[in-house]
Amino acid sequence: MWRIWYLKNRVREILTEKKGVGVVEVILILVVLIGLVIIFKSQLTSLVQSIFKKIASESSGI
Repeated sequence: MWRIWYLKNRVREILTEKKGVGVVEVILILVVLIGLVIIFKSQLTSLVQSIFKKIASESSGI
């Protein structure tokens, strides 16, 4: 029972600390970036493929 009390208090401390705000911000930024990657997956894939095709075609000329 004391473990639950300890964990509850520890979580409360982490959430109220100013250091925790940075962690939350990083997590939110990562969620947004992952969401953008999922939304624009096909466009990103075609862009990367065209870049690699251009690199391959120009490097064969060297």
